[in-house]
Amino acid sequence: MSVAADPDEAEAYLAAYPETETVDLLFTDLNGIFRGKQIPPTGLVDVFRNGIRLPGSIFSGDVTGASVIEAGLVWEVGDADQACIVVPGSLAPVPWRSGSAAQLLMTMENQDGTPYFADPRQALGRVVEGLAEDGLYPVVAFELEFYLLDRETGPDGAPQPPLSPRTGRRQREVQVYGMAELDEFEDLFRDLAAGAAAQGLPIDTTIAEYAPGQYETNLHHGGDPLRAADQALLLKRLVRGVAQSHCFDSTFLSKPFADQAGNGMHLHVSLCDGDGSNVFAAEANEGSAVLHHGIGGLGAAMAESMAIFAANANAFRRFEAGSYAPLAPSWGYDNRTVAFRIPFGPPESRRVEHRLSGADANPYLVLAAVLAGLHHGIARKLDPGERTVGNAYEQHGVAVPTRWEDALDALAEGEILPRYIDPELLRIYRQTKESERRSFLREVTPSERALYLRAV
Repeated sequence: MSVAADPDEAEAYLAAYPETETVDLLFTDLNGIFRGKQIPPTGLVDVFRNGIRLPGSIFSGDVTGASVIEAGLVWEVGDADQACIVVPGSLAPVPWRSGSAAQLLMTMENQDGTPYFADPRQALGRVVEGLAEDGLYPVVAFELEFYLLDRETGPDGAPQPPLSPRTGRRQREVQVYGMAELDEFEDLFRDLAAGAAAQGLPIDTTIAEYAPGQYETNLHHGGDPLRAADQALLLKRLVRGVAQSHCFDSTFLSKPFADQAGNGMHLHVSLCDGDGSNVFAAEANEGSAVLHHGIGGLGAAMAESMAIFAANANAFRRFEAGSYAPLAPSWGYDNRTVAFRIPFGPPESRRVEHRLSGADANPYLVLAAVLAGLHHGIARKLDPGERTVGNAYEQHGVAVPTRWEDALDALAEGEILPRYIDPELLRIYRQTKESERRSFLREVTPSERALYLRAV
């Protein structure tokens, strides 16, 4: 059951921000895209008291927001409304807007107050509650990669890195961890840090990544998995908003450039017991037996989870040898070629870094699938196999679905995820993605015309 929202939160916010003009009520669909409505501040206290109502079909839309009829949430149920309630503690300013605005996360419930099955936030909550029943409590941190883009496309119509506000030049080289690349956009990153502070988003570090215009922002770890996924989505919204306010575009698309690094969503996870002790910890660098069993479960669930980790046609372009995107259920110590990396550090910090997901995946579903895999392995004491030393690409080859249709088939045939995530949610997710895939395949691309129009 959800925690009831306190109207005092709304009243205190409006007292602190009396100039508020609008409030964005935000829902996350199965694609990881915010949807919702905007209200005046005069209606905010009532939303905290009574919630609002929206159709459940909001969770059966494709990336354009169009309802996928095959999912069964439109005509079959009369496109019925459901109760939508406030996520307590999520009311925050929107600092990049020209006017004074606020934002508030919402989640959907059935009429009887039970979680609505198709809401991805509620699905994650169900997995977290299942782990708690076994005395396991996740500690989670997200890392998100993204590109800053010029609003003007290149001569070929393709996106390009932005002009530096400081030098007027366009980044052309890879300068991973380059400080000059951060300095050139210091005003933007200063506003990003200030916006994160205003919204309570615990930014840990920001670095220049492995391509011109590519950056990574990390969130500090925390013991509330739902809040961690909330923060990942809100950080993406903040990055987009701040970039727009500086007249840039930004993208979390998995592979916006064929010849450059992809955007990943890396997820750091450990599990604590009821006393707050890390059950993955051990004096040895390799961690505990429980950690190894969890990794075994991640490997067992990897194939059927790929349609969640790679959520669209573009996401599968990220998976190629030497790309820092793993191709097999491999694991190792401080090894960035594997799928499940164990970073070195003090024993109490022992964790697994899950490196499969694209930055455009849904954080709620990604975390739900990862926690499901960990629990599956721990409960069954699965063996993860030998650790990988050296280049995993050379040693393992390709051992996971790397085509969208194969990943969707693996999800349909999976037996692990349906024990943790409502099978009806998985069905609807699969239906919406299959509809999206068919639409994608119907498009005749410029590349096809260039290759075949006159040659054949």
